[in-house]
Amino acid sequence: MFTRRDFLKTTAATGALVATSGLAAPAIAQNAAIKLGYVSPQTGPLAAFGEADKFIIDSFLAVTKSKGLNYEVVVKDSQSNPNRAAEVAKELIVTDEVDLILVASTPETTNPVATTCEAEEMPCISTVAPWQPWFIGQQGNPGDPTSWKPFNYAYHFFWGLEDVISVFTNMWAQIETNKKVGGLFPNDGDGNAWGDKVVGFPPVLEKMGYGLIDPGRYQNMTDDFSAQINAFKSGQCEIITGVVIPPDFTTFWNQAKQQVSHRRSPRSARRCFSRRPSRRSAVQGIICRLKSGGRRAIRSSRP
Repeated sequence: MFTRRDFLKTTAATGALVATSGLAAPAIAQNAAIKLGYVSPQTGPLAAFGEADKFIIDSFLAVTKSKGLNYEVVVKDSQSNPNRAAEVAKELIVTDEVDLILVASTPETTNPVATTCEAEEMPCISTVAPWQPWFIGQQGNPGDPTSWKPFNYAYHFFWGLEDVISVFTNMWAQIETNKKVGGLFPNDGDGNAWGDKVVGFPPVLEKMGYGLIDPGRYQNMTDDFSAQINAFKSGQCEIITGVVIPPDFTTFWNQAKQQVSHRRSPRSARRCFSRRPSRRSAVQGIICRLKSGGRRAIRSSRP
């Protein structure tokens, strides 16, 4: 059997050999399928992230087959649950005996899978989660940078919070505001990183002259955002930002519409989608001013 250790030891050398010589690829590419495990949130509140999975995987298998390559992909659903994500990662390693695990979409899925792979010495590649909550969130002591350690089997590629902050502040700068920002940060891997006073939004926004009103962490799937809305109103916030799952943003936005007017100030957040009416919470560049009074809504176009 071609083991995961064999995979790590031979793939780099094999790739170089095939690229630089006329020799054929080793037996693994000719006879045995390379088995890939893939984990993403296909159901639950983060399911929008997995909507394109089948199309991508089917396309990958079609292309590799057309090139004479033998791949198999075993797909697992994290159900938007960190415990389930770790469980299916273990299944892929122990039961399905995959050679490599791929994982995508939010720290609630990527982190437990990567942690499991690291412990089991299974090569893993993850994406679609900012690198800060992925890397820092898996450390034994996230609050102590001197204790952070690299991983041996887990690899990650994606942009970081520095990129998000750059894009969001560039959008905000296009409209005149009082530079008071309300933060919607949930109590999860993303929210804790985005609101972190060292690696998140607070220190950068302060340097850029923005004032951040952060009411604290809330639980995902909450049904009451009164505390956040009142804090934003009291703080005279004209910008709302955050990292909100689709159903939560719908709840927040509907409750905010009942209490405040929505005028010309930017609202920007990740994790929100508007492809369907039930997910009409896409927010990149949409406008809201939190004031008591009328309820007329004015929205800008998405960038």
